[in-house]
Amino acid sequence: MEEDFLIEMGYPGLTARLKRLSDLFVYQTKEFYKEHNLDIEPNWHMIFLILKKHDQLTVTEISELLHLSHPAIVKLINKMKKKGYIDSVKDKNDYRKYQLTLSKKAKEKLPVLETYWSAGEQALEELLEGNSKLLEQLSIVERNIEDLDFKTRMEQLLNKY
Repeated sequence: MEEDFLIEMGYPGLTARLKRLSDLFVYQTKEFYKEHNLDIEPNWHMIFLILKKHDQLTVTEISELLHLSHPAIVKLINKMKKKGYIDSVKDKNDYRKYQLTLSKKAKEKLPVLETYWSAGEQALEELLEGNSKLLEQLSIVERNIEDLDFKTRMEQLLNKY
């Protein structure tokens, strides 16, 4: 591999390397979907799968289960609604909430979409050479951030100087 300054940076280059990889995966997945005439976006598959598993959820419940912000989930859901993949019904107990479900279109397309997602999962496993260490390390980082977030850690360390 040619020189890569982000690798040379070590720990300070980590966030940029994660962003670079994320952008690469998203871009290439978009291209893959486009070439296969799929009218979905890369980050939708988690919404498809979580609603398949739970049948119906609110935006807040999805946000909590995925540990993603409420606005980020609203943005995804709105795009999926526009494409006809999500149905929403006012919650009978709380009219401020909407119960979200996969639409008929989504349920019909799901088996085909799952074959594409399976190919993606296999490609990731291949890229990782069957080693789950990166997934384990990410879990450690996520757990540690949950215990004490990155900003707070930096503040505490800065105060030591």
